[in-house]
Amino acid sequence: MSASGRRRVSAGELIALIADAGTFRSWDAPPREPDLGEGYRRELAAAAEKAGTDESIVTGEAMVDGRRVALIACEFAFLAGSVGTAAADRFVTAMERATAEGLPVLASTASGGTRMQEGTLAFVAMVKIATAVAAHQDAGLPYLAYLRHPSTGGALASFGSLGQVTVAQPGALVGFLGPRVYEALYGQEFPDGVQSAENLAAHGIIDGVLPPEQLRDVVRRTLRLLERPTHAELTARAGDPGSAAEHPEGATDAWASITRTRDARRPGLRQLLRHAATDVVPLSGTGQGERDPGLSLGLARFGGIPCVVVGQDRRTQRALAPLGPGALRAARRAMRLAEELRLPLVTVIDTPGAALSQTAEEGGLASEIAHCLADLATHRGATLSVLLGEGTGGGALALLPADRTIAAEHAWLSPLPPEGASAIVHRDTEHAAELAEQQGVASARLRENAIVDRIVAERPDAAEEREAFCIRMGDAIAQEIAALQLVRPERRRVLRHDRYRRLGEVG
Repeated sequence: MSASGRRRVSAGELIALIADAGTFRSWDAPPREPDLGEGYRRELAAAAEKAGTDESIVTGEAMVDGRRVALIACEFAFLAGSVGTAAADRFVTAMERATAEGLPVLASTASGGTRMQEGTLAFVAMVKIATAVAAHQDAGLPYLAYLRHPSTGGALASFGSLGQVTVAQPGALVGFLGPRVYEALYGQEFPDGVQSAENLAAHGIIDGVLPPEQLRDVVRRTLRLLERPTHAELTARAGDPGSAAEHPEGATDAWASITRTRDARRPGLRQLLRHAATDVVPLSGTGQGERDPGLSLGLARFGGIPCVVVGQDRRTQRALAPLGPGALRAARRAMRLAEELRLPLVTVIDTPGAALSQTAEEGGLASEIAHCLADLATHRGATLSVLLGEGTGGGALALLPADRTIAAEHAWLSPLPPEGASAIVHRDTEHAAELAEQQGVASARLRENAIVDRIVAERPDAAEEREAFCIRMGDAIAQEIAALQLVRPERRRVLRHDRYRRLGEVG
């Protein structure tokens, strides 16, 4: 375990690690504590002397890499970081100020939860804390959370679990019910390792594990990434195709394209992000206990334009497990995040097909496909779907609806793998190539049928020019999302609705 793992980092230490030197300014007024008698007053005085703070929550603002950021941090040394009514009021006041002044917030928990001495009134104060965070996010402002050791109870179940990006200290105890309480209630120890930052990251509840010393860099990168481009910058990027100036008609040989996209050398989502995106901040899972290795999501910039990216990794799906319902729930998290942050959403389709299993059926795969389709159809922001390679079945369709769709020249889209379609129609797999042609799965037919708006060239095959192809696709993505943001939101939604309403109409 690293030196920072499992040790208690004070609020002051954390602020010093994050803020530009000498820039922190406190927002805190003297707390108005409830009158619960002399004994509680003595407890508060002793806590203040021990912690060096007047309450369990410290708030203020600082510059982080030259950007104003509101900081809210628990101080565990003050009554185990417990949140009473005065601390809750301080949190809410800081959140409301950050919202009014348009500031991003970094909130950091280190708390045993609700202050038991203050009882139900302190407990219910968690509602106004969550409400203040929701109002901040509704204003389109970033809210980042860092969970220090330990983070439990009401603090975790309110502001600690609402981050758009949430990471935790290595080795931190993170859980709703403190292990001491569990042991007292049930007469046995809580299972070891469950309430650890690492375990929660593995289960997709938080986005990762990060030492306090590295937090500043992640905050800096995230805030830089979220800076919105000006109208002039969007206009310039919308008019600049970069290396994607060529507009091919698309591939016509469906089976040749299918064969090419199954080549292990063909670049996928990870290569696209590596070669064509900048300031990538990876996220993980649904935030609700599911993580599917076959799907990735995060924040990134293409050509300087920030966006939320969610996409499929066909290699991982083949090597580990097919795309399951948890992956689509994670995709829906990305959709919500894009709306909260007022960022364009880019979906990347590259899948050999969703899971066909008892687990997938019982996990609600069909329902998640339907909800993805509905969420994308009604999405409030700009959306771009990218058909990167294999586009098989409902797993591919779930990420397709968008304002615009672009496709790699050899990408394809089909209701089933061609071999599966052949098995249904001909009761064999030998007619796969024939069925693929008949179904119109190749990019030229997709463009002809208005399913795809733009083809990105492969020269002659992405597998043979991996980096150049990724840069070309990245340039096309940047141009498209810049142009979409220049269209009024209401107009975008009307056009999106009409696009799919008219799909397949004759005449």
